[in-house]
Amino acid sequence: MPATSRTYWLTTPCRLRRQDDSIRVERDGHPPTFLPIEDVRDIIAAAEVDLNTSMMSLLNKHRIQIHILGYYGDYAGSFLPAETAVSGTVALNQMRLASDDEHALPIARALIDNAAFNIRWVIDRKLLTRSYGVLKESIAEATTREQLMAAEGNFRRNAWEALDTKLPDWLQLDGRSRRPPRNAGNAVISYINGILYARILSALRLTPLHTGIAFLHATMQRHRHSLALDLAEVFKPLFAERILIRLANRRQLKPQHFDINTNQAMLSESGRKLIVQTVRDDLAETVKHRTLGRNVSYDELIYLDALALTRTCLEGSTYAPFRVWW
Repeated sequence: MPATSRTYWLTTPCRLRRQDDSIRVERDGHPPTFLPIEDVRDIIAAAEVDLNTSMMSLLNKHRIQIHILGYYGDYAGSFLPAETAVSGTVALNQMRLASDDEHALPIARALIDNAAFNIRWVIDRKLLTRSYGVLKESIAEATTREQLMAAEGNFRRNAWEALDTKLPDWLQLDGRSRRPPRNAGNAVISYINGILYARILSALRLTPLHTGIAFLHATMQRHRHSLALDLAEVFKPLFAERILIRLANRRQLKPQHFDINTNQAMLSESGRKLIVQTVRDDLAETVKHRTLGRNVSYDELIYLDALALTRTCLEGSTYAPFRVWW
C-alpha cells in the first residue's frame, strides 16, 4: 500500500475528537494524544471508541476509514468516507465477469486452490496432501459457487483437525466456531480474521474495484463487502493459523490472555494487545517479490493482489491470487 501515511490501532477504550486538523485521542486516566491528520491512513478500533459528527466530518474530508471490531473480535463495521476510488468502467466490467460463470468460476477456483495451498504451507504439507488432492479434484468438477464452497468447507475441516495436532490441548479449536468463539484457539482465529478483513477492505478502497461485487462469495449479500471475503481466503492462513501456531510454540499465549465463560471465549485486554502487536509486526514483515524484484511488506502484498484483480477486470488478464512462494 502507499506508505505516505499509516494505520493506527486502538486497543483500549477511547474518545476521538477533532482539534484543528488533528485527531485528539482521549483515554480515561491518561493525557490526550494527538495524531496529525496527514499521518493517518486508516484506524482499526479493537476496543470501544466514541466519536462525534465533527470528528466524522474531518475523517470524511481526508478520506480516512475507521474499522471496528466487535465484542468477540469479529468485524463489526466501518466508517467509510463518501468519496471512493471506484471506477464506473471497472465496476461494470467487474459485474460482467462476476455474473458470468464462464469467467467467475475460474477466479473462484483459483482463490480456493491457492487458499488451500497456503493452508498446507502453514500447517503441514504431509498431513494435508490427501485432502488437498481431493479438493483439487472437487473444484475441477464443480459447476457452481455453492459446490466450490462445499469443497472448500470439507478441506478446511480437515485442516482444522490437522491444526489441532500442532497446538496444546487448551488452544485446540475442536472445530471452528464463531460469534461467539467456543474456546481460546477460536477466539484468536476470529480476532485475527477480523483485523485482516479490515486491512483488505482498506486496500480495496484504494483501487477502482467495487467491494460488493465478488467472484466466490455471494455478491451484495446483506450489503457486506463480499470482495474482501474473497481476497481474505488466500491471506487468512498467512496470518491467523500461522500466528496461532507460532505464539503457541513460543508459549507466548497464556490463559490470562483470555476471558473464558461457558461455551464462549474472548481475548482479554492484554490478549488483544498481544495479538494486535503480532499482526502489526507481521504486516510489516518483508519478502523479495518475484516480479517486482524488490522487498515488499505483507501489507503491500494485499494491495498488490487487489491491483492484480483490477487488471483482470480492466484488461481481461488471468488473475492469479496470492500464493506463498518462499
